[in-house]
Amino acid sequence: MTAYTATVTVRLKRGVLDPEAETTRNALERLGFELEGLRSADRFEVDLEADDAEAAAERATEMAERLLANPTIHDYEVEVAEA
Repeated sequence: MTAYTATVTVRLKRGVLDPEAETTRNALERLGFELEGLRSADRFEVDLEADDAEAAAERATEMAERLLANPTIHDYEVEVAEA
């Protein structure tokens, strides 16, 4: 078994209201920054042991689908790196 770190990034799907991003965008614009758009995201780093990177990605994907993300309103990405 090898140690891996799986990074799961969860963000709202396009078209789903994102009040946190909207508030941040308004504040940035008041500070003089021009933006086309802004979306918020949550990032989870999971340290785990697996036989290979593919097995680690499968486990992290299952975690995302079962708890970390709501597939109805969220998109997610899984990246795996050897720890």
